[in-house]
Amino acid sequence: MRHALIALLFIVGWSATTFAAEHTTDSLDKVKQQLADGKAVLIDVREQAEWDDGHLKDAKLLSVSKLRKGVPADELAKTLAKGKVVYAHCKAGGRCLEAADRLTKLGYEVRPLKPGYEDLLKAGFPKAEP
Repeated sequence: MRHALIALLFIVGWSATTFAAEHTTDSLDKVKQQLADGKAVLIDVREQAEWDDGHLKDAKLLSVSKLRKGVPADELAKTLAKGKVVYAHCKAGGRCLEAADRLTKLGYEVRPLKPGYEDLLKAGFPKAEP
């Protein structure tokens, strides 16, 4: 019985991944304005195949799997400027929290978006042309 309880606690603890980052409270209008003013960048943390199926016009791809493996600082600097707000989005709002945690540890100001890709399209973010 004791081993079963320990196993259950391990499984519950392992599956309940928590992130320090929280979704931003910035309105989508503010996000759009920050992007238009050049004060922010937008990253898509989905995977390459998802990106290839469609992505936002102003977004840059930086998949969470790539972040997990580790991205050299000089390569990150080509995509992200430390002086700008980094808005991160994914499909449903979960992976961007992980990406935010990882990038925040590297000195970036990351604000994960709760709306996913489809929601952002519906909110008027333009889709990139194929």
